[in-house]
Amino acid sequence: MAETIYDIVIIGGGPGGYTAAIRAGQYGLKVALIEREKKLGGTCLHVGCIPTKSLLFDAEIYDHLKHASEHGIEGVGEITINWKTILDRKNGIITKHVKGLDFLMRKNKVTTIEGYGRLTGPAKEGIHSVSVETSASERKVIKGKNVVIATGSDARMLPGVESDSKSILTNIEILALPQIPKSMVVIGAGAVGVEFGSIFKSFGSEITIVEYLPRMVPNEDEDVSKELARVFRKRGIETYTGAKVDKVEKTKDGAKVTFTGSDGKQLVKEAETVLVAVGRAPRTADLGLETTKVQVERGFIRTDEWMQTEEPGIFAIGDVVAGMPQLAHVASMAGMVVAARVAGKAARAVRRDRIPACTYCEPQIGSVGLTEAQAKEQGHEVKVGKFPFSANSKASIVGSHEGFVKVVADAKHGEVLGVHIIGPQATEMIAESVVALELEATIEELMFTVHAHPTLAEAMLDGFSSVENMAINI
Repeated sequence: MAETIYDIVIIGGGPGGYTAAIRAGQYGLKVALIEREKKLGGTCLHVGCIPTKSLLFDAEIYDHLKHASEHGIEGVGEITINWKTILDRKNGIITKHVKGLDFLMRKNKVTTIEGYGRLTGPAKEGIHSVSVETSASERKVIKGKNVVIATGSDARMLPGVESDSKSILTNIEILALPQIPKSMVVIGAGAVGVEFGSIFKSFGSEITIVEYLPRMVPNEDEDVSKELARVFRKRGIETYTGAKVDKVEKTKDGAKVTFTGSDGKQLVKEAETVLVAVGRAPRTADLGLETTKVQVERGFIRTDEWMQTEEPGIFAIGDVVAGMPQLAHVASMAGMVVAARVAGKAARAVRRDRIPACTYCEPQIGSVGLTEAQAKEQGHEVKVGKFPFSANSKASIVGSHEGFVKVVADAKHGEVLGVHIIGPQATEMIAESVVALELEATIEELMFTVHAHPTLAEAMLDGFSSVENMAINI
């Protein structure tokens, strides 16, 4: 029987890997998908995006119920939280989508292989070999014309700190806590840190956030960082920025964090739990990269704009790629681009300045393109507009007035350079701006684009108009 040679072999079954596999299957390619875990979905589906957003939605409902009487809904009585039901619902969503992925693999004729894949060297006569070690410690070799590395990332830990299932946590352990902690110190004010801080504050935990950099969500526009800090303080979340963690120690009742604040004074915070949310490290060790020409910098794989590595026929996508944000939707789009390239179909490279960033805390944050500071650093003469949700009628209806839409535009040509939203449904609303940047839209064009009324999205029209000081509702 002839040995199977696949058109594309993908190592890693997370959003990048399974999306690449589905799209390659749609193109009629012969595809193999190697995943070390028993279930597809990766970090995003099992211990990342999906379960976290399930908890965030439950927290949002709980927050609304606290104010039910303001909406004329009476007789609700004392509201209590059934944490087990919340976790069961989260797990049910995961199970549903794992089954969905299994169905999609069959539908698109993707061969799934459980095991740990390693490269064995450069291609021989145009064919790559991937060694797969199964859970039974058996080895087999999978051959393909192209290989995609989509192995994802792991939570980084502070030096000398180890996570456990009770007091010192990463994104994995925090999703399986047996009960809601009375208190939590969050180390890191990026997306993961502020999302979990927001969730557990809604559920009644006392939250302290400690961030090494000078501001909250440091990758966002500075005005967004200031607004989030203000709203978090209003919610009763204690925040420290410009703070260096000196040590994390377990205690009899939980853990304590010793850190030096921006004023140089040392502080100690004790809590039932500590969440370490200081970024993610690429899973590139023990992949056999050293047997190839694939170049690695600080653990990340270097690629060109088409995700091609230095080794012909080997691509990399997702969290392992140098210079790209570690976001599931980046991995997915990169997977679609690679599949198209391998199939000889039309494709567009993933542009760093066209990638939306979404943070699902309360208030939500959605952004795309250049911040005001970045635009100025790149030599643009900029015009900036800002429109507050307090002046939007739908925001009044849904009772969410915090935040604003900020638009950064080129003063000479009016092209939109960046859009930064903090407020209700910001993670949904940012999609319009991604399209605007992709199509190189101008403020003039967007000022005459009809937006339905009353909607939160209508704040976008006022946001674009505010660049010319012509917002209608302020």
